[in-house]
Amino acid sequence: MQALKLARKGVGWTNPNPMVGAVLVKNGRIIGKGYHKRVGSDHAEIEAIKSSQESSEGATLYVNLEPCSHFGRTPPCVDEIIKAKIARVICSTLDPNQKVSGKGAAKLRKAGVDVSVGILQDQARLLNETFFTFHEKNRPFIALKFAASLDGKIATKTGDSKWITNKKARAYVRSLRNQYQAVLVGINTILKDDPHLGVRMKEKKDALRIILDSSLKIPLESSVLRDNNVLIITTSKHNKQKLAQLMQKGVQILVLSGDQIAIPELIVKLKDGGIISVLVEGGGKTIGSFADSGLVDKVYAFFSPILIGGKQAVSAVDGEGVEKINQAINLETISYKKFEDNFLITGYTKQK
Repeated sequence: MQALKLARKGVGWTNPNPMVGAVLVKNGRIIGKGYHKRVGSDHAEIEAIKSSQESSEGATLYVNLEPCSHFGRTPPCVDEIIKAKIARVICSTLDPNQKVSGKGAAKLRKAGVDVSVGILQDQARLLNETFFTFHEKNRPFIALKFAASLDGKIATKTGDSKWITNKKARAYVRSLRNQYQAVLVGINTILKDDPHLGVRMKEKKDALRIILDSSLKIPLESSVLRDNNVLIITTSKHNKQKLAQLMQKGVQILVLSGDQIAIPELIVKLKDGGIISVLVEGGGKTIGSFADSGLVDKVYAFFSPILIGGKQAVSAVDGEGVEKINQAINLETISYKKFEDNFLITGYTKQK
């Protein structure tokens, strides 16, 4: 459990790597511990070994994920574990990355290290749900987030949407952004709201901001273009002059085939770019297109006790929708959270 708590300290900083914590125990005492602080830095196992003030020979290493056995941004952890003469490794789960899966445990066992796998496995998978989805389903983990009135509207018929939810709920949304590698909105959200899409906390890392903009309507002074931590997805019908201006600013641009942004193609491109998780924040058309794709893993639905009404008001989930109730997206493993008079329903999409 301590390894899992340590691992959580790396939230937002380790992407696309998993969050990993490690505890080194010898003669019933903790002699070292560590966690993966950020991508490119020492892994948790190495941190634990380096932090020990005494020999690790004969010790037991507790870790929430199988130690790596390949060269990535850092050398293999298993080599250092063997070198430190650690006697036993207890890990929660094997690594889903095919470069590692089972190979780290096998190499340790071959070197005479006792390896156990499975302790707190469910908690370990939940902690790194985005990482497991990426490697097991070969695509990013996709979460939808919207803030709506009780009648499911995210804006009035005039487009006014500030603010539907209260300050506490909005602050929680900013903390959610820190948990995902990227946040995504459509161009209409940029044009109407000029959102910041950042965490706005110095100790937290902003996610990559992804904007769907098929013809490059985005104003150059938009808040999301305040730095180069942004990726604009466009199509063959994009404005060539705007493309040149954006590229001059250092903005990343991805041009998809065709004249419309197809969500399945987009998800493949994001996977190829190493994006393991995306929080889709709006608007209704963009959320609807992801819902229609059938490639959604989780939903965060915020509600405020107001009624907006009106046929022309903007719905939280637009798109094509379903023809029959039994075709609707079902959520399971539901949880609830209150923010004064606002509330949040969180659930995972039921796999059919």
